[in-house]
Amino acid sequence: MFDWSKIDTVLLDMDGTLLDLHFDNHFWKNHLPQRYAQHHDISHDDAHQVLSSGYEEVAGTIDWYCLDYWAKKTQLPIVELKKEVQHLIQMRDDAHDFLVALKQANKDIILVTNAHPDALQLKIERTGLDKYFDVLISTHQFGVTKESQLLWQRLQQHLQFDKARTLFVDDSLPILQSAKTYGIANLLAIANPDSQLPSNPIAEFHSIEHYQEVIPHIC
Repeated sequence: MFDWSKIDTVLLDMDGTLLDLHFDNHFWKNHLPQRYAQHHDISHDDAHQVLSSGYEEVAGTIDWYCLDYWAKKTQLPIVELKKEVQHLIQMRDDAHDFLVALKQANKDIILVTNAHPDALQLKIERTGLDKYFDVLISTHQFGVTKESQLLWQRLQQHLQFDKARTLFVDDSLPILQSAKTYGIANLLAIANPDSQLPSNPIAEFHSIEHYQEVIPHIC
């Protein structure tokens, strides 16, 4: 799949790639609509419709990932609501071994997430994910998301990585396509980001369902 001897830098997404996406899916599709319905005294179906429309309006932009934006939009304390279901935040069961293997192979391991810094902090507190990384980056510090070419330009200026010797791993096909357009040489898709849902069929990129598929080859 890859020549690991020619990979120096590994850029990793967080949600769905290292953490189970079930937490995020449950929060945005179930928990927030429930709390929104209660707060605004409307039906759950109406709340779901209002929020779904709001999600579509900003999908792929920094606002979609911005907890401050959603707190203002919903008039609800989003971070506190996330804490109500924080017990669902957990690492994928194969992520630890993968990250350890990368560290043992002396790769530069960098987290690049679209998650808002407050969401990132909550997940670090719950999982200790930060201990595996050389650098942690929320794209909010650059003001654009991984869907944007501008993000990749600013990220490379910041990190000085070699596109030809970099691997990027994500569960989002639009984001992987953005990285491909920018010229990242090695791309890997996670086919099963949510442990409670079936795997996604992926034809456009190399994909895996378990990191054990690549761990033995890391060098």
